[in-house]
Amino acid sequence: MSVARAQVSTGDAAVFVNKINRKVEYALIGLRHMRGKVQGELTSVKELSLIYGCPFDMTSRVMQLLANKGLLNSEQGAHGGYQIAKDLNRVTFYDLVEMILGPIAVAKCMQDHDEVESSCEIRDKCNIVSPVHTLNRRIAEFYRGLSLAEILDPKSAREPRGMERVPEKAKSSAVREVNHER
Repeated sequence: MSVARAQVSTGDAAVFVNKINRKVEYALIGLRHMRGKVQGELTSVKELSLIYGCPFDMTSRVMQLLANKGLLNSEQGAHGGYQIAKDLNRVTFYDLVEMILGPIAVAKCMQDHDEVESSCEIRDKCNIVSPVHTLNRRIAEFYRGLSLAEILDPKSAREPRGMERVPEKAKSSAVREVNHER
């Protein structure tokens, strides 16, 4: 699933129960950046790393994976990069998560396709298999109902405080640095 295990803490600190996986975050960052470009203009991993501070190697692997899955087009070479290949109105958040992480599962018992040989050591005695199955199904339905365009469109939702877009000044200086090295 796109969520990590719960982070347990004490006091008033936030508890992350449904935290998006970093790979999914880097994919969303890259897609949003590419969506804001002129059609046909390429985006390099170096550009994304410089502008948003994403680790180059992990971001590169995510972009390659999305290109292999057909979500992005990839052009090799010194002036190469990526561009969006599919209509993001027709690609769901579920699709993206599944491309990157595989099938969605909120618990260990939901990762098993063959219920006879479950990797969960307490499944035979567990009293919440059915409720967890329901939760998993409902989360998957919710993710299937969210298009990437809906998630990435800055006009459709106000960004949380402190999460505003990268200032144009920072973005343009990073792009100049990338272009200068080409």
